[in-house]
Amino acid sequence: MPIEAIIFDCDGVLIDSEVLSARILTAALSAQGIEIDFDHFCVHFLGRSFPTVAAEIRRTFAVDLPQGFEASYRADLLRVFESELHSTPGIGAVLKTLAQPYCVATSSSPERVGRSLALTGLDLFFGDRVYTASEVKRGKPAPDLFLHAARKISANPQQCLVIEDSLPGIAAAQAAGMHVLRYTGGAHLRGRHLKHDPSVRSFDNWADLPLWMAEFA
Repeated sequence: MPIEAIIFDCDGVLIDSEVLSARILTAALSAQGIEIDFDHFCVHFLGRSFPTVAAEIRRTFAVDLPQGFEASYRADLLRVFESELHSTPGIGAVLKTLAQPYCVATSSSPERVGRSLALTGLDLFFGDRVYTASEVKRGKPAPDLFLHAARKISANPQQCLVIEDSLPGIAAAQAAGMHVLRYTGGAHLRGRHLKHDPSVRSFDNWADLPLWMAEFA
């Protein structure tokens, strides 16, 4: 069946934010005596909501983050976004060409995704078609968020294409019964050896998206 609608992840897909997120979170955790590197961030935190990240930290390091940690981390990150955040190269041009309805489904908080899209000018493309993990019971890798987004835009899940960068996001799309492509053009994935499901196609140039979409027709 042809693609009826496209669901975009945000961080690492629409916006090139994951390197910034890793830098700020790593520094914040280090101040608490918790040392992680970029590889640990990519493997354990990429594509997950902050409550899931906090639970992972609790399991791995046997420590609870102090009250106010999340709010402080988010504030520091948004300050960095103000001066350093960019959209991924070429995304604006490809959004202008899409005939299908599209939306955003992200693990980010409503405040973070709203500011991110505004800073990069992508809010003009998506309007209110932005859905976050705060709207569902289970975040990625559960399918709830993508199914919620499909309902909101009145799309058949089997005819939706999800574009993701993270393994939890890919798993969520597969669990939702949707088509999925992995975007690897973000700075956090370029030049890295990636763990990857060979059944999931990947691409790193937005100009190639129409060609990949044609494969699902």
